[in-house]
Formats: sequence, structure tokens, C-alpha cells
Amino acid sequence: MAALELSSVRKTYTSGDAEIVALDHATLEVGDDEILALVGPSGSGKTTLLSISGGLLTPSEGTVVVGGQDISTYSAKQLTAFRRDSVGFVFQAVNLVPFLTARENLMIVNDFGSSRSHKDAKARAEKLLDELGLSHRVDNLPGQMSGGERQRVAIGRALMNEPALVLIDEPTSALDTKLGEQVMELIVSEVKSRDTAAVIVTHDQRMTRYADRTVTITDGVLAA
Repeated sequence: MAALELSSVRKTYTSGDAEIVALDHATLEVGDDEILALVGPSGSGKTTLLSISGGLLTPSEGTVVVGGQDISTYSAKQLTAFRRDSVGFVFQAVNLVPFLTARENLMIVNDFGSSRSHKDAKARAEKLLDELGLSHRVDNLPGQMSGGERQRVAIGRALMNEPALVLIDEPTSALDTKLGEQVMELIVSEVKSRDTAAVIVTHDQRMTRYADRTVTITDGVLAA
């Protein structure tokens, strides 16, 4: 089963009398353990595609199937549960809660309705942080960490609920080349070791070598 299937997905916005096409009949399939790099210039529709794939936006037309679930017609309540249970997000701005420790930033995922107990969630958070080389940072706040460490905490948080699909937006944009490569290597090893699929949006062509496949998007149109 494919982790992600987009079929003729279109996303439009209205600005005055004009229709703006953010995504133009995009069709894409991502295998259940595939890492796909999505590249394109600023404003090309990369983040729109990522947001639709993760149920943050609904398509104007077309179908979106994630792990066998057709989320195209889900209600807001169904999409909330879907995002909680089936998808992990790593945003460009990292978006860690500044007053929570690294461990608490992972455990907060559990508070959104997971069946995992507090004790089990704590153990999972600590195991993930250890795997990510952050066992010495479990009790640190984001402001006490480097940019690369915060990015690793965000990756851990995305993996906390063992999602089938991880969506990652510009993971290396704020990092120098060496640190960017370390983060990409980490993403690949963590995703591959779990047989998880990932879509990584990047403008940095140097980072595409870490992906199994690269797809380009220009003006909302996909091209392999």
C-alpha cells in the first residue's frame, strides 16, 4: 500500500475576481518506505502540497489517500484525529513550545488523545531523544539548545506517535551545510529504520541526494 496517493489534486484561492492556482492537478504516489524530495522555487506550491498531504488544507478538487485513508472528504474533527494518529510534521520554523523541555515537547503529542499511558509516553520520548543524540538535553528548554538540537527535537516529536508518513518542510534552511547534512542523515536513518515514508520539501538541491526520488514542482505543476 502506498503511504501517500494524490490524484489530480487542485488547490485554488480567490483574490478579488482572480483565481489563484496553488496546485494544478497534482498526481503523486509515495511508497510506504520511500523518501521523496520535493523541490521548486519559492511560491511554486511545495508547502501547499505538503499541507494537503497532511490534512492541514483540503483540496479544491481531487483525492488524497494517506495509508489507505481517503481524507479528501474528512470533516474537521476527522482531520484532527488523522493528523494526531497518522502523520508527523517537521515545520520550517521548528515550532517547539518554548516553556517546555525537550522531553515535554515530545510528550505533548500524547496529550492530544493517544492511547499511550503517561509512563509509556515518557519512556518513548526519552528513547527517541537518546536515539537522536539528545539524552543530555531531555530537561533543557528550546532556548538552551542550538539550532541543530532544536531541529532534532522537532524530528523526535514528529516520530512520537509512530506515523506512517512524515512531512518535513525545509529542514535545513536555517542550518549551515555541515549541520544540514547531519540533520538529513538523521532524518534518513530514523525514517528508514521505521519503514516510514517521508516527503521532504527543500530548495537546496544538495540535500536531494538523501532522497530515494526527487520531484520538481513549478507554478503548482509536478514534474518527475
